[in-house]
Amino acid sequence: MRSINGLGRVSSPSLLFDVDAIDRNLARLLEIVDDNPELLRPHIKTHKCAEILERQLALGISSVKCATLAEADLAAQVGVSDILISYPLVGPSVAILANLIRRYPAAKFSTLVDSNEGFACLDRGPFQSALSVYLDLDIGMHRTGIGASQEALHLVRSLIASPTLHFAGIHAYDGHIHVADHAKRRSEFDDAIIQLDEFLVTLSNEGIDVPLTISGGTPTFAFHAERAMNSAAPWQCSPGTPVLWDAGYGEHYPDLQFESAAFLLARVVSHPTSELACLDLGHKAVSAENPIINRVRFPELEILEFVSQSEEHLVIRTATGSQPPIGAEVIGIPYHVCPSVALYDEARVIRNHQIADEIWKIPARSRLSG
Repeated sequence: MRSINGLGRVSSPSLLFDVDAIDRNLARLLEIVDDNPELLRPHIKTHKCAEILERQLALGISSVKCATLAEADLAAQVGVSDILISYPLVGPSVAILANLIRRYPAAKFSTLVDSNEGFACLDRGPFQSALSVYLDLDIGMHRTGIGASQEALHLVRSLIASPTLHFAGIHAYDGHIHVADHAKRRSEFDDAIIQLDEFLVTLSNEGIDVPLTISGGTPTFAFHAERAMNSAAPWQCSPGTPVLWDAGYGEHYPDLQFESAAFLLARVVSHPTSELACLDLGHKAVSAENPIINRVRFPELEILEFVSQSEEHLVIRTATGSQPPIGAEVIGIPYHVCPSVALYDEARVIRNHQIADEIWKIPARSRLSG
């Protein structure tokens, strides 16, 4: 990677966003759907950032998926017109959604349902007009969703019959597919998508029109894009990671041709031994859910071993005599970008390989409580 000028005036650890790379990733996102923004509904859980949403809107991408109500709130503030909260809502979250709908009348909000209990929570919610709801169809991930069954058909019929809810379509997420091999990934996609296809046929045979199908994540994005472009019925793809990308996806899915646009600035703060270097990049600065060898990549360092990581520090082993000096600036690429971005209140902006006088906030890393 090319060097970044101006790092000396940025504290560490810090999150950096390369705007030029973000723009290239957005262009590639559109290229995969033949430059038709109506086929895209990117997930904003990766960046949680208003400026990136504004760049999407400027390209005609007016639909998004959200993981949290705070993300939905941010999207509405920015002016996104079609906002899907892509998890079933229960408890006080239903009233919070109703408040968002009242606060942002220009935005269309929707959510998911996958159970009779979830349906009841929404059906008795304090909505002033019919809430758009998608059936969340489980096609193999087994996290949320309901399998293609008579119970799923019953839920669709309940949505259609409800005076307070509106059947908006089908949502199907194949997040369980993450094999690197392209042919095997395609095979697993085919096994998953047939469940969706068969359920859509069932609905058609029952005389039920599906207004929109929303499908897929990032590893299978190109496959879903083919479906969206060739479908006679409305269809959208919902990848999230491509906007910023990360080291993990970069190593596993080079066929998608996105590039890293989010970086972490760290500095060497100590040399515990002649082979060890300690960086100020602990658990609180980069996502730590993976084993220590898969938390961050340092393209400019030859690391023999990731020795240990604590809340504020990361110790690495290098060959004797090859340690970066104390005070050295080190650029890392997060292995999993989404939870890494969520650790920061803001990102410093890179333009033309130079730290710019801009700071982009990450406001949707918070939670809405009312």
